[in-house]
Amino acid sequence: MYFAAGLVFVGLGAVGAALPLLPTVPFLLLAVFFFARSNPAWEERILNHPQWGPQVRDWRERGAISRKSKIIAVSSIAAGAGLTWWTLGFPWAWISLAVLVVSGGWIATRPE
Repeated sequence: MYFAAGLVFVGLGAVGAALPLLPTVPFLLLAVFFFARSNPAWEERILNHPQWGPQVRDWRERGAISRKSKIIAVSSIAAGAGLTWWTLGFPWAWISLAVLVVSGGWIATRPE
């Protein structure tokens, strides 16, 4: 079950690498969690990946998010809030703004 869950989250992470609105690293974090309990070799493959490994290791070891990733994440949430305001207007935009404040604030306070 753990191995199957790890594969599902690697697949979602791969889709997230191609689609701009779907995150990659959170899915890879979940995949590493499941592979650590089922297949350590696959866990190591993700941790040693040249592009995604450093971000996963930083989060795993220190709960850290790089400054570049923070800027991208908060900017994406802000763009989503702006799109919601532009397409749906208020009161729906308040929901997006709340997500921006809560999620963006949390992301911004993580160590670098």
